[in-house]
Amino acid sequence: MTDLLVPSRFCGPPSSGNGGWTAGALAGLTGIDPAAGVSVSLRKPPPLDTPMPVATTGAVTAAALGEEVVARAEPVSPGDPAPPLAEPVSPAEARAAEASYAGLTFHPFPTCFACGVGRAAGDGLRIFPGRVADQDGVARVAATWTPDPSVGTSTGTSAGAERHATLPVTWAALDCVGGWAGDLEERLMVLARMTAWVDAVPRIGEEHVVVGLARRVEGRKTFTASTLYDADGRVTARAEHLWVAVDPASL
Repeated sequence: MTDLLVPSRFCGPPSSGNGGWTAGALAGLTGIDPAAGVSVSLRKPPPLDTPMPVATTGAVTAAALGEEVVARAEPVSPGDPAPPLAEPVSPAEARAAEASYAGLTFHPFPTCFACGVGRAAGDGLRIFPGRVADQDGVARVAATWTPDPSVGTSTGTSAGAERHATLPVTWAALDCVGGWAGDLEERLMVLARMTAWVDAVPRIGEEHVVVGLARRVEGRKTFTASTLYDADGRVTARAEHLWVAVDPASL
């Protein structure tokens, strides 16, 4: 039986997995074409360094701990529309926006693999999205990201192999930028569901721009989207998120 295991490096809060990395790792075990879209629901905080048996029933792939399902993945229905693109931001504008990253003054999860300010370069992704111009009247944030060799894997033949970020890391890069677009500074939230379409995993050492877009708030629920652009300004991946506001004491 296949297991899903989240190494401690890929944490979000100190004692649980980064939602995007965990969701991307489970998505990679489904056998679904990443470009076709995979939707992952996180039912419980993913434990670290703990094997979670994975089982597939019909179109659903689930990782469980004991009798409890931790994460559940399924294909995107062909008729379901993709989320709106977060409009592109130039690398220069995204770099400038990083100085206004709200997490530099307050961060609920400074250990987070994707956006934590307490992670060193080459350890965490250090994606620090700051505000840029709104899109259709809603908030938008952006940051640059250059994948480090430590998050890479080789693809292609040995003669023409290229280094790319792994699929779980790509999902992680698309994750927290949505939370900051949804005002994580003022509203403590955790990722409850993420759906991603990955056309191409990012090249190691190439500067990318990741853009987050707020969508709407419904009670405790916040909906956001994100888009990843490569060095040529092409869309390589996009995602949508559902976040749920939580009591800080619960974490």
